[in-house]
Amino acid sequence: MNAPIAASRLTIPFPTDTALIGGAWRAADGGALLTLEDPSDGSELARIARGGAADIDAAVAAARAALEGAWGRTSALERARILSAIGRKVLDNVELLAALEVHDVGKPLKQARADAVALARYFEFYGGCCDKVHGETLPFAAGYTALTLREPHGVTGHIVPWNYPMQIVGRSVGAALAMGNACVLKPAEEACLTVLAFARIAIDAGLPAGALNVVPGLGEEAGAALSAHPGIDHLSFTGSVATGARVQTAAAANAVPVTLELGGKSPQIVFADADLDAALPFLVNAGIQNAGQTCSAASRILVERPVYEAVRARMAERYRALRVGPASMDLDLGPVISQRQKVVIEHYLGLARDDGLHIAAEGSIVDGAPRGGHYVRPALIDDVPADHALAQEEIFGPVQVLIAFDGEAEALAIANGTKYGLVAGVWTRDGARQMRMARALRCGQVFINNYGAGGGIELPFGGVKHSGHGREKGFEALYGFSALKTIAIHHG
Repeated sequence: MNAPIAASRLTIPFPTDTALIGGAWRAADGGALLTLEDPSDGSELARIARGGAADIDAAVAAARAALEGAWGRTSALERARILSAIGRKVLDNVELLAALEVHDVGKPLKQARADAVALARYFEFYGGCCDKVHGETLPFAAGYTALTLREPHGVTGHIVPWNYPMQIVGRSVGAALAMGNACVLKPAEEACLTVLAFARIAIDAGLPAGALNVVPGLGEEAGAALSAHPGIDHLSFTGSVATGARVQTAAAANAVPVTLELGGKSPQIVFADADLDAALPFLVNAGIQNAGQTCSAASRILVERPVYEAVRARMAERYRALRVGPASMDLDLGPVISQRQKVVIEHYLGLARDDGLHIAAEGSIVDGAPRGGHYVRPALIDDVPADHALAQEEIFGPVQVLIAFDGEAEALAIANGTKYGLVAGVWTRDGARQMRMARALRCGQVFINNYGAGGGIELPFGGVKHSGHGREKGFEALYGFSALKTIAIHHG
């Protein structure tokens, strides 16, 4: 038997047990702490502040004070310079951020590094947008001049999940700050080290005190307090459908608008005329990235029957070559985030076995992987009925299902036949079919002969149905993080 793989250690170069409120790092009210775990070996990684309602109150007050003070007086040009400086400083700290993410989320190094670079790109992009959000003059009645202005909501709340903390902070906080809002951010209790590190970077880059406040803590404590807080003017939430519904219900009591991104069961649709050589890497990688813990993961592979056997064989070959191990080994997959998430995934795999579904191929866990790590073998499951739980429910793990179809109509019926509608991919050389499919698919993004467009920071992102509403990323996000004011001047 091979010797166990020794887990690499992480030195965290800053205190982790405080919240950022009004530009100062301070202990949570009452001094309570939570423990972070390294999912690669189950060891204690760090302790973080367990913020609660009192800390959220203080953070909202600090954000309001920033709006009434230095941050509220900052011009669009100066906001642009500050956000651009944050982007540059993030690039200077890519290796630190990537190392933190490897241990905190269990993400392989190359994926963690890509997320850190993406965080920088969000701030570069939104830094360039600050002074380019324009109002309009409107043709109206004689004797009037009518115009519109885009103004910040005020204090925006951001509840960020554990799977992509850097990217989701970039796309939500970056856009909110660009529009002049002041932010209160509640990171996930499972993984928030890169959020804490980013907050320090932002302050060092010149972000005024109170423009960004960070309160770690449990969802049912700090998250619930933020969702229901009467001092919040807009909320952005990414996470599960069930939690999103609770967030929206709490916000509704204060008539607060909410942007929700709630996950998906996204299909890739492979027609018989597709370029299979081009499609294959996307078919697999879009399902296993971050161990399948991705809201836009391509967990359903719909294949036209004439090429079904060829696609199955080629995907199975790729699956059998996949390796899973400690995130620091930088393999195809790292661990899933927690034992709880591993149990959920194993439940679905057990359901597949119980229902007689065929597992076409699985990857392997490297010999000697730490016994305390949360490792799951990626699985490709064959000939799955379109109405089966594995084809309908978000598993949030490295599990993909293959479904055969005959013709466009059946492909669309299967693709649109879940409660989700986030992303879809279409593989075909037929230009007319490309447009028919793109227009008929009920989702927020459609990718033709690709999937994900390399992250597409410039591309608006969000869903329909149970995948949520509102849009983040791209220029469109700036509209969501602002309110439109109409002014009508009667001058005779």
